[in-house]
Amino acid sequence: MRAKTAPINTVGREPPSFSIAGHVLPAAKLGAGLYLVATPIGNLADITLRALETLAGADVIACEDTRVSRRLTERYAISAELTPYHEHNAAAARPKLLQRMAEGQAIALISDAGTPLISDPGFKLVREACAAGLAVTALPGPSSVLAALMLAGLPTDRFYFAGFLPAKQTARRARLTELARIDATLVLFEAGSRVQETVTDLASIMGRREAAICRELTKLHEEVLRNSLAELAGRADQLETRGEFVLVIGPPDADAQVMTADSLDELLRNALSHSSLKDAVAEAVALSGRPRREIYARALALAKDMKGSHGQTDREA
Repeated sequence: MRAKTAPINTVGREPPSFSIAGHVLPAAKLGAGLYLVATPIGNLADITLRALETLAGADVIACEDTRVSRRLTERYAISAELTPYHEHNAAAARPKLLQRMAEGQAIALISDAGTPLISDPGFKLVREACAAGLAVTALPGPSSVLAALMLAGLPTDRFYFAGFLPAKQTARRARLTELARIDATLVLFEAGSRVQETVTDLASIMGRREAAICRELTKLHEEVLRNSLAELAGRADQLETRGEFVLVIGPPDADAQVMTADSLDELLRNALSHSSLKDAVAEAVALSGRPRREIYARALALAKDMKGSHGQTDREA
């Protein structure tokens, strides 16, 4: 038997509305359920009309940081209630939001910037709302992942979004080694304080792949640097570290994908014959596109074999 829904108190509430350039526009009261609303990633003018009408018509806007979201609601004169919903309070806040929806209220979920649930909290709220039979509506809009893909000039037919990398270098390099095996364009988020180290690690592990460093997308100081990872890493110490970063790395070369173990061994033997182990590994990584860790282990084994065979020849002579 379906539970009775409590009536919503609308006494004293102004009809929902929003304002654009001084023009006040009415917003219809929304039906009960969860509304996933994409918000600007920098430029507040990137909000859609549908998003504004939805935010104005919602009973509650659940957001990561009310101070950040209030800048958006004040810009467009939206008076809906703001309530925090983030990774630290989600377990306690989620049942309350679900209860409000069950009682007939409309909850709009937004992140600080961009599309909710993309490296932001929210999927458990969506999952539980669906399980409870509540209506869930998605409103598409700004996304730094898609904006970076559009600007990078790299293949977009297949891409893999990996979110934020581990902060510690050992874990980060291990994760990058795993990602290097994926035959698709990679999209990563990174903090400004680590972007220089990450670009250097990317070059070390993924060799000559083309990449783009996208900073402050849609904002006043937007910047996109496009080059090979090796070139970008060579100037890593000159990178501006202030702002929000999205890194886009092209897929492995087709030739690297078909290189056999025998071909790789031949490449390494030739490189070891005229270069140091370090330089031979770097050359093989650049030419094959394979992970550095894999090539380094194989180069060590081949160098040992080559040294042993040379020693035997000398003794026999």
